[in-house]
Amino acid sequence: MKNINDYLHKNVLVIGLAKSGLAAAKLLHKLGATVTVNDLKATDEDPVVKELKNNGIDVVGGGHPLSLLDDFSIDIIVKNPGIPYSNPLLVLAKEKNIPIITEVELAYKISEADIIAITGSNGKTTTTTLIFEMLKEDGKQPLIAGNIGTVACEVAQKATKENVIVMELSSFQLLGTIDFKPSIAMILNIFDAHLDYHGTKEEYVYAKGKIYENQTEEDVSIVNLNDKEVCECSERSKAQKLFFSTTEVIDNGVYLLDESIFYKGEKIVSLKDIVLPGEHNLENILAAIAAVKLRGVSNESIYKVLTTFNGVKHRLQYVDTLRGRRFYNDSKATNILATSKALSAFKTPTILLAGGLDRGNEFDELKPFLHHVKAMILFGETAPKLERIARESGIEQIKRVDNVEKAVLTAFNVSEKEDVILLSPACASWDQYKTFEERGDIFIQAVHKLN
Repeated sequence: MKNINDYLHKNVLVIGLAKSGLAAAKLLHKLGATVTVNDLKATDEDPVVKELKNNGIDVVGGGHPLSLLDDFSIDIIVKNPGIPYSNPLLVLAKEKNIPIITEVELAYKISEADIIAITGSNGKTTTTTLIFEMLKEDGKQPLIAGNIGTVACEVAQKATKENVIVMELSSFQLLGTIDFKPSIAMILNIFDAHLDYHGTKEEYVYAKGKIYENQTEEDVSIVNLNDKEVCECSERSKAQKLFFSTTEVIDNGVYLLDESIFYKGEKIVSLKDIVLPGEHNLENILAAIAAVKLRGVSNESIYKVLTTFNGVKHRLQYVDTLRGRRFYNDSKATNILATSKALSAFKTPTILLAGGLDRGNEFDELKPFLHHVKAMILFGETAPKLERIARESGIEQIKRVDNVEKAVLTAFNVSEKEDVILLSPACASWDQYKTFEERGDIFIQAVHKLN
């Protein structure tokens, strides 16, 4: 960890006491800042609050009082990525020109290790994991961090110059960066997402593009040549460009040719040898290969990972085959695009389990991908909307159930041998479950109960 003075004697307000807030508060205190933590639900009885107070860190709970910005003469704010900028405290902070960052910025400031940064509307976790596994297989001492579940500034404290941090980043995290500059950065794709948070697609695209913004000629921007908006974002970068494409042969990039993947004219692997399901994963694989080849990973290590890696938990994860029915957990599919890609991965009769939080959108864009769907088992707030598109698509077997557990049993009862039973909700989980991971775990448990 670099011993920096950027926050020495600064008054820092940390908003949100989840994992990232707790880690940021502790780190800032270690760096010599005067830290105040503000969390809506914080109470004096909370063990975490007691720990912080014992370390000399003030904690304010019960709301987000505007007086915090006056009482403590705040120099900088570190916010939980999920807290929207429409929060009155953040609105006032912007009016006062107080910088607002996320803990990702802290991670960059203190990291001795190079950072490979990955963002995109879909495929971030799969690509991040592939890069990590390839580097690990080749003995490169990678660390994994960010939106994938490990707090970036915690990981960065442990990192040395011998490591490389593979960091998955959301648009929420990136919007709170100022100087963040990864040595290798990529945007996998850009689709309409999180507009309830960002307000407009332009703001969402701007947030994604920040991953390239501070890169210099010493760095590399990996760019999806198939995505116009990604290419436009890359124009903000002064870095070297390395392109990947599933449709075009690129002399200086990663591409498909003759049912194989090539890197700068060199064959890496035949598509038939790759075990990760779904055509949509090809772009993730190409992007991962681009990143690790830049780090000197051997073709042998890449090949070994691609011929053994069959997916990340909750991302089109194969669960089991019972009486000829194959079960897949794609609980991470929290939007229409992700579910569309999951459906495109299968050519056999499919029973789709879907539904969840209603964010106000309809699901008509899902219709072209329902050709192989023979039944839909629906749950959650969006069940009526999904039932409409199922009926309009000519699907005869449509059933509504109370939850995912009941959906599994219902799907099994209407299924036949050789069917795929796919949980791919196309919605967030928060109407019934705390996280998509909880929803996916319940699906897995329900499948195992069928034995």
